[in-house]
Amino acid sequence: MIRQPKIGLWGPMLLIATLISCGKSDIAQSAGAPQNAIPSVAVTKVTRRPMARYLTISSELVPFQEIDVYAKESGFVSKLYVDYGTHVKKGQLMAVLEIPELQAQLQEDQGAIKNASDQVTDAEHELERIQAQRNVFHLQYDRLNGVAKSKPGLVAQQEVDDAQGKDLAAEAQVEGAKSSLQAAQSQMAIAQSKLVRDQALYDYSKITAPFAGVVTQRYANFGTLMQGGTNSPQALPLVKLSEEDLFRLVIPVPESYVRYIKIGDRVKVRVPALGRDFPGKVARFSVDVSDATRTMHTEVDVTNPQGILIPGVYAEATIAVATAGDALAVPLQAVDRENDSASVLVVDPSGVIQLRRIALGIETENDGEVLSGLREGDEVVVSDRAALKPGEQVRPQETGAARYQSKG
Repeated sequence: MIRQPKIGLWGPMLLIATLISCGKSDIAQSAGAPQNAIPSVAVTKVTRRPMARYLTISSELVPFQEIDVYAKESGFVSKLYVDYGTHVKKGQLMAVLEIPELQAQLQEDQGAIKNASDQVTDAEHELERIQAQRNVFHLQYDRLNGVAKSKPGLVAQQEVDDAQGKDLAAEAQVEGAKSSLQAAQSQMAIAQSKLVRDQALYDYSKITAPFAGVVTQRYANFGTLMQGGTNSPQALPLVKLSEEDLFRLVIPVPESYVRYIKIGDRVKVRVPALGRDFPGKVARFSVDVSDATRTMHTEVDVTNPQGILIPGVYAEATIAVATAGDALAVPLQAVDRENDSASVLVVDPSGVIQLRRIALGIETENDGEVLSGLREGDEVVVSDRAALKPGEQVRPQETGAARYQSKG
């Protein structure tokens, strides 16, 4: 015999209690739904900070001066004091040429000077002899002429006239001797000038450094016949000399940045091959824009006091083309652009979304300078803004904007 369970009065009451409990829970969840539906958005505050816009251009680093050193006169290399990598000072002797023709010419010039000097000496002695003879004739004439005047008839007039004639002839001989001496002295000066000229040419047999630098190429060896650089257009240079204390970086500045370039602007020069930065400054520019490239030729001087820089390596010049010491900055992550206009979404103190039109100035990789439309402390939305609309209620959560950093 099977017994059926007895359902007493408590069974239905428990079922009713369970249903009531479940109903209260659903009602409570339904009441909390509006609060949980308010979306959270990431915001960041508009702040003030120094800002700068930079222009980076790569170019080849070249010596400030680099020349081929030629011989002035033709000759054979008899002594060579430099080679690849030799560091020289200004005026330092690099090579000596043997020029037999000029050596013989100098000896001839010295002989000509000796001959001219002897002629000057002879002319001086001849002038002294003639002047002494003229003095004797002049005294004789003065005495006879004085006697003839004081005691007429004592001395014949013929004797006075003869004495006067000898005196005048001696005076003419003196003038002739003076002319001969001047001619001899002129010949002496010509011979000396020729010696000076030939000596100056012979001095070019000593090839010296026109400025301090380093020898980067050597074209001649001992015994090489060097052609004079002014005599032959195909003359071979002795060496290539590069200045090593100062380098120049030639950079083509785009037309849109030309107005920012000024003499004396500081430049950061990065040399990737050396892994180092060097200070530089804008030293000169062409003040015109090339029709072909629409760029302006600009040169940056880079000092190299420790001799670390190497000619021919590539370097990156970074110039601050626009700066602001206390700019109102907004993350570009928060900016929406449409054609030429920019806007941001701002969360006001009551948590309501507002659309703000803004004007931007300097722009960096991460931030933009706000010229109008925002104030310091405004909270701008940096999270996904596609689903947000002006006037919508949100819960702002302050966070930092994404930051980007360029390489190097």
